[in-house]
Amino acid sequence: MIFTIIDVETTGRTNRITEISVFKHNGHEIIDEFTSLVNPEQTIPYHITALTGIDDTLVEDAPSFEDIADTILEITKDAVFVAHNVNFDYNVIRNEFKQIGKDFRRKKLCTVRLSRKLLPGFPSYSLGKLCKSLNIPIEGRHRARGDAAATVILFKKLYNKEDDLKTITYFLNPRSREATLPSHLPSNVFNNIPHKPGIYLFKDKRGKIIYVGKAIDLKKRVLSHFYSKKKKSLDLCRETRHIEFELSGGELIALLMEDASIKKNYPKYNVSSKRNASTFGIIHYKDINGNLRLAYQPLKHTANPLTTFYSVRDCRLFLEELCESFELCPKLCHLQDSSSEFNHYKIKCCDGICKATDSSESYNQKVFKAIKSLTNTDTIVIKQKGRHMEENGFVLLKEGKYQGYGFVDKNEQISHAEALEHFLIPQNNNMDVERILRPFLLKQNAVNVSDTVANET
Repeated sequence: MIFTIIDVETTGRTNRITEISVFKHNGHEIIDEFTSLVNPEQTIPYHITALTGIDDTLVEDAPSFEDIADTILEITKDAVFVAHNVNFDYNVIRNEFKQIGKDFRRKKLCTVRLSRKLLPGFPSYSLGKLCKSLNIPIEGRHRARGDAAATVILFKKLYNKEDDLKTITYFLNPRSREATLPSHLPSNVFNNIPHKPGIYLFKDKRGKIIYVGKAIDLKKRVLSHFYSKKKKSLDLCRETRHIEFELSGGELIALLMEDASIKKNYPKYNVSSKRNASTFGIIHYKDINGNLRLAYQPLKHTANPLTTFYSVRDCRLFLEELCESFELCPKLCHLQDSSSEFNHYKIKCCDGICKATDSSESYNQKVFKAIKSLTNTDTIVIKQKGRHMEENGFVLLKEGKYQGYGFVDKNEQISHAEALEHFLIPQNNNMDVERILRPFLLKQNAVNVSDTVANET
């Protein structure tokens, strides 16, 4: 079996290569080497120069990646791509090939993950600290050849361990996912994640939550982060040391759990948690023909909006939902131009108010119902699936305000809303929660407690 042990230095945020070193190894000795500075064809940031010593002057006359691409393809051909935190180096090189219109695919082997398996018990598996613990010298730290040469020595120690080939063969098996998982994430942590709905929390080495997500299939969604080649996902995976999860039973409670966790923990990789305040509101008014109309406009021009949104797009999507749920006219909801008849590309439910074939009184009753759905003061229970077969989930609103969610054993006898409060996990109401709940309420998945919640919840 042939291996190529590789390290790259990059420009940092943009991850353009400034130096690359490749050692070809047969498991016993080095059989070839290629090391080169690389002109990234962009300015190298000062903090990167301070770390690596590589500046613009040093790479000015160096070859571009395209100039050395064929050499890299040849030396790595039919060999296993080995690196310390392999996904970083592999994806950086693969993206460089992608920019010049070439594909790069190799089997991968991570010496971080391999070290954790074959050399357990060390406090840190970063290259510098692990080499210090193993008395492996690094001549030229944070330079490609120095780090790659140290990784060669580390790899030789791992390759000579008892049952090393068996372990390496297992790691190279795609089903093991060892080459896909973040380098510092234990396999058992990922393996314990179920194929069920809920939320997942990525944590860094200090135990701080750095990302929160929700999914109908937790394991499948978490795995998708590891396959992503986007820089945000690569950075997230590189920082991840642990993953926790909470089951929800279904999508709605997962959405609510995700929102609450983001607002509580403010994770650095959750962009949605950093959104600006809503700036648009939905209003209603009566036109000269006596027809009630719905519209949206900036909040600064709106005294008492029916509800608020972050963007015009959100407003339009919501009005489309209202039109479909209450058979309203898109033209009278400001979803199209002022043509004489409605011609919305998707909504076909208008009964003719814009053509004067429906009466204002009849149409306005529909609008009143739509408005009432936004200002509902009833106690409402939205029934959901439980986390397992023996329970049901629920979301509770009192006087139209979100109270929280909970789970009830199917053997419990529930005859009134107050009884649910014993099982309630209280949560805060906010505009994001209202946005999450709207489609579920509009689709009439809710049951008014006055109708009978008993035995169904």
